[in-house]
Amino acid sequence: MLASTILVSGCERVEPVPSTDVGADAIAARAATEAGPVEVVVETSQGEFVIAVHREWAPLGAERFLTLVESGYYDDARFHRVVPDFIVQWGLAGDPAITAQWMNAYIPDDPVVASNTRGRIAFAFTDPGTRATQVYINLVDSVRLDSTGFAPFGEVVSGMEVVDALYSGYGENSGGGLRRGDQSRIVAEGNTYLDREYPLLDRLLRALRG
Repeated sequence: MLASTILVSGCERVEPVPSTDVGADAIAARAATEAGPVEVVVETSQGEFVIAVHREWAPLGAERFLTLVESGYYDDARFHRVVPDFIVQWGLAGDPAITAQWMNAYIPDDPVVASNTRGRIAFAFTDPGTRATQVYINLVDSVRLDSTGFAPFGEVVSGMEVVDALYSGYGENSGGGLRRGDQSRIVAEGNTYLDREYPLLDRLLRALRG
């Protein structure tokens, strides 16, 4: 996903099969009537940070992210792509069977309303209309991404120092963007592969809606 210019703890939960029952228009309409951001607490091996999800910025992206959080999809994931002075990326499940369920469950693109400034979070994608599960947080202002369709749906409001501290020593090697890197081993083997080949990667222990 994002190329370089861009590109479980607790009880086990069963991932739902992605549903397209709720249309894009309905989601956008609901976002317009729901006031205030939704907070998501992300517990990691480095500590905790909090994301404020703004549905009005990117309704479809916000809805998908909250669905993944509430289902436990991100729990026990690895921060597989951490590029200094650029981004922190995650979103491939530790269990490859779960990744397979969601990998092609694409959502339509949102227009870019909020800019890709430091601390803001958006979905990574390869081509238009291919947002699924992988997200990134901007470590620096990357407003050049705005013109290429990367639409932030939230921002880190607490604990950005934790995001900055996530292990970055592997750079692109441990799961670079699909526009230029290879994530096939992560997709096929999940955490088994990452823990064996890249043991220093930090972990997302769990994400909880506040």
